Amino acid sequence: MHNTRRALLKSGNALSAASSTAAVASAATASSPSARLVSRRGAVASIPSVRSFSLSSSASPVLSSPRNTPSSSSSLLKSRRHNFSSSARLRALTAAQEALKAAQEAAANLTAENAAANMTPAEIKRLASVRNIGIAAHIDSGKTTVTERVLFYTGRIKAIHEVRGRDSVGAKMDSMELERERGITIQSAATFCDWRKKNDITGEDETFHVNLIDTPGHIDFTIEVERALRVLDGAVMILCAVSGVQSQTTTVDRQMKRYNVPRLSFVNKMDRMGANPWKAVEGINNKLKIAAAAIQIPIGTEKDFEGVVDLINMRSIRNTGARGLTLKTSDEIPEELVELAKEKRQELIEKLADVDDEMAEMFLEEQEPTPAQIKAAIRRATIGLKFTPVLMGTALGDKAIQPMLDAVCDFLPNPGEVQNLALDRAQDEKEVQLVPYNSMPFVGLAFKLEENPFGQLTYIRVYQGTLKKGTHLYNSRSGKKVRIPRIVRMHSNEMEDVAEVGAGEICAVFGVECASGDTFTDGQLPYTMTSMFVPDAVMSLSIKPKRTSDADAFSKAMNRFQREDPTFRLHVDDESEETIISGMGELHLEIYVERLRREYKVDCEVGQPRVSYRETISRRADFDYLFKRQSGGPGDFARVVGYIEPNADDPEANYFEQRVMGGMIPDKFLSACGKGFEISCAKGPQLGHRVIGTTMILLDGATHVTDSSDHAFSLATQMAFKQTFKDAGGVVLEPLMRTTISAPNEFQGNILMLINKRGTVVDTEIGVEDFTLIADCSLNSMFGFSTDLRAATQGKGEFSMEFSHYSPAAPHMQKELMAKHQKEVEAKWKK
Repeated sequence: MHNTRRALLKSGNALSAASSTAAVASAATASSPSARLVSRRGAVASIPSVRSFSLSSSASPVLSSPRNTPSSSSSLLKSRRHNFSSSARLRALTAAQEALKAAQEAAANLTAENAAANMTPAEIKRLASVRNIGIAAHIDSGKTTVTERVLFYTGRIKAIHEVRGRDSVGAKMDSMELERERGITIQSAATFCDWRKKNDITGEDETFHVNLIDTPGHIDFTIEVERALRVLDGAVMILCAVSGVQSQTTTVDRQMKRYNVPRLSFVNKMDRMGANPWKAVEGINNKLKIAAAAIQIPIGTEKDFEGVVDLINMRSIRNTGARGLTLKTSDEIPEELVELAKEKRQELIEKLADVDDEMAEMFLEEQEPTPAQIKAAIRRATIGLKFTPVLMGTALGDKAIQPMLDAVCDFLPNPGEVQNLALDRAQDEKEVQLVPYNSMPFVGLAFKLEENPFGQLTYIRVYQGTLKKGTHLYNSRSGKKVRIPRIVRMHSNEMEDVAEVGAGEICAVFGVECASGDTFTDGQLPYTMTSMFVPDAVMSLSIKPKRTSDADAFSKAMNRFQREDPTFRLHVDDESEETIISGMGELHLEIYVERLRREYKVDCEVGQPRVSYRETISRRADFDYLFKRQSGGPGDFARVVGYIEPNADDPEANYFEQRVMGGMIPDKFLSACGKGFEISCAKGPQLGHRVIGTTMILLDGATHVTDSSDHAFSLATQMAFKQTFKDAGGVVLEPLMRTTISAPNEFQGNILMLINKRGTVVDTEIGVEDFTLIADCSLNSMFGFSTDLRAATQGKGEFSMEFSHYSPAAPHMQKELMAKHQKEVEAKWKK
């Protein structure tokens, strides 16, 4: 270990990236020469540190001084305010006003360091108390149950209700009837609450305002997680104490990394048989490749789980009273856990020393860090995306949720500690940093749309400036000016009207027609923000209303669903003239069909699910195609010469390039050739599915003085592509789904038989009583799998799946699919 630390210390640049805080000003003892901000695009960005107030009220000091004794920023603020003479206050406010004025004239004038240096104490205090977090995890890990306890312990709700509507009420965040019936979260739901905690250093009470979004765990509703993480500053990743890291945990991890979201990890269900928190910690380190260490150990396990030992302060924490409302803390650790607590605390310090230079220096000098220094290191490393602290408890058992809330406030960033970037269209879309200051020009992002009895409800994250009722905003995409007639804060399906919302907050507005991902400004800044990642659909089915009288309601519902959910798509098939809906899976489409029936009273006829195949080529093939047609008047003439080949650089993308010399094809027709290639790729020649991974190179051609046209060259390119595709070794690709199956060990043989018919086993993990099998299975073979699994495991098995990649279908399947497609085409022409 010591050799590793020395190597890290010698590499000062590498360690400084993890050591300094992600705050605009340091949140802890700061000997590093730079402060850190979590960048919402790209790596963590560095800015010069400033001697100013901390944006962090829960950790320690802000003034850069080597080996400063930790103290709370709240006490620092008190000290600063106490010594703030009226003339000094006036100078500070004047400086802030001048900086803001310069920024309004040219936004680039307000750098992050200027913003930090000129913020008023009131603005610092406001931002320091805000947390925007999400709850995300694998399905059935207990996300909604955890959220229900968070709302109860913060006083947001007066009674706890469980998922599946067991008490005829259901969890607060599952407001949709379908969610309560099925016991799953379908739509993300937003709420807000206030959490009061004691500052460990000063002993003073602190109040934090938490905006919270509960997200679905099922892969079919992954867009809800995408758009939540796009606008949040931090997250709590929940893991099952029995299963550890699961398939959807990996997906959530990938999404958090995509948007650079710092996270805590909470191991839930510690009271279940087979609970093993160390399995979860190991999985985070080895499978998710994130440095992780427990900051708690359990007092008892399974049915004997009582509480946790806090490894930072070395004290025991237990819940007492009705629903665990009261926390009982004690400096006495159960005797049988003392050695384990010391061991795990040392592991925590060593793990922090690997990612934080201050902790590494203390480790090398064999200094024992104080609790405040450990907390400061955890905060720096967490916000710097280098580390995740692991907590544990049981939400259903009402144990150890309050310490998790404390950790959210202690270790996750406030809005001033996250670098959110916009693109300045006046400077060729140069990246500019947004500053969460209320007096700045307004910039916000619409991240979720929802139909409401009062109209369209648009969820907005305010990144900069203040959003006020009655003001006008501009949609950066459409250029339209809109008025904001009503602003609300959401508490699941309940609304609370507010007059204005400040920078760093989340709200919802009525009366704004827009698309998910649109940027809004007050017109002063030509900014736009990047939207969220939207995955491709993997499954389709035909649908039509049973009664023709329901056509209008059907159309209205389809339009609404497409606006609300970017992964739900609709088109009319050119050949069959059927309405086709596409989505992320069988459950995804099933839910929308059921919502049609319940919310719009439209019963539908639904076809068999269709897999979204892809087509590609496997080798190069040349073409020389002449398109010539005479019809009495001006005819059509176009000749194209070139070749198609696999796109080795990107198997998912298509590429067109013209290398025509000597003007054999005029420029005005070359663009038509490119368009013809795009049309060909949109509907492949083998199945009519999208073509991927194909390159077309145009080398030569010929024209006619009167008969050549854009239309002729577009058609010539399409016909050349179609004829050459077979010679290029056309291949049908099918989607493979990463499938995770869990069941009691006695059913291993049965499940292996099921999987061998459908795909390839990737990994197997055998536990004491249960086992988990991971396989890549053909989506086409997975229809009805849930029924087969229930039969093979006596109802004790469960599975989940997500899209993995496209792979060539079996040769016999390719022939069957192409023959079926050919029959459908012939049947259409006969009609």
